[in-house]
Amino acid sequence: MRLERRSDISLALALSAPVGAVVVSLALAGILIAAAGAPVFEAYHRLFIGAFGSRLAITETLTRATPLILTGLAAAVAFRARLWNIGAEGQFAVGALAAAALGSEGGLPLPAAALIPVLLIAGAIAGAILLLVPLLFRLRFGVDEVVTTLLLNFIALLFVSMMIEGPLKDPLAFGWPQSVPIVGEAVLPKLVLRSRLHVGLPIGIGLALLAWIVQARTAFGLESRAAGLNPRAATFAGVSLRRILITVACLSGGLAGLAGAIEVMGVKGYVTTDLSPGFGYTGIVVAMLAALHPLGVVLSALFVATLFVGADGMSRALGVPSFIADVIVSLSLLTMLVALLFSNYRIRR
Repeated sequence: MRLERRSDISLALALSAPVGAVVVSLALAGILIAAAGAPVFEAYHRLFIGAFGSRLAITETLTRATPLILTGLAAAVAFRARLWNIGAEGQFAVGALAAAALGSEGGLPLPAAALIPVLLIAGAIAGAILLLVPLLFRLRFGVDEVVTTLLLNFIALLFVSMMIEGPLKDPLAFGWPQSVPIVGEAVLPKLVLRSRLHVGLPIGIGLALLAWIVQARTAFGLESRAAGLNPRAATFAGVSLRRILITVACLSGGLAGLAGAIEVMGVKGYVTTDLSPGFGYTGIVVAMLAALHPLGVVLSALFVATLFVGADGMSRALGVPSFIADVIVSLSLLTMLVALLFSNYRIRR
């Protein structure tokens, strides 16, 4: 028995891979739910109701999906060019810190129309710089960026912790480790009144659409895909890998940093050490579930957000541990890897 690479992957096969991965992961998680003593179908019904059963639930699910769209895009853009960015968590944190530092009372004295885009750009720049550092180590010394981007996460989080305990500490927080809040002019407008849903959602969807257009319809998109599929052949064809990787790093790190800025400006209003419950790492799962397709990232981010928000309602109703959401997400990643293997290869005797 051997694996033979498929010469052509049909659209039906490409679409069935993520759907099959999700179905199999839900089936496997159902075994754990049954072992916990809860009816499986009722548990999933409660999960769905918890995520979409009310106006509040819908807005919370979409709010949770917003940073996942951006961190998922960050991973998808980088992985497509074979730049293994595992540092979106740290890039998210420094992007949030940049927005809080410049958008606080002592920051930039600008009106809302100018302050909001400036803060978003500042967050993106901070995230891009953090990814450029390990990329330069790779280009100059051949250092594996998987290790450097992963370790930079901890350095970035410790730096954020130092800043919110020091120069950016809120004196009115009664000793709680958080940054000074951003001014009212820096807060993102809400999409739905009396909810946390903000304009970061259409920004994320718009960027996903733009990323798809760039990948599918521009010379840069073709070059970045070529660099990821076969770097040696791309170099032989005249593609500058150095230029492509630097541009991709700016885009990927910028998207992750933008996610952090949007989370501060749209939801929290200040930075804490627990601002991200793992958005950067979960973005990798989101990207893989979408098979690195920018538009698929939006759907997979919504799926993951549904699990995290709906699991709380399922837990309250049936006593199933809410950590089952993390299990389903992990299983989805594993089953998706298997699905990608068999969608790209066939078994031959």
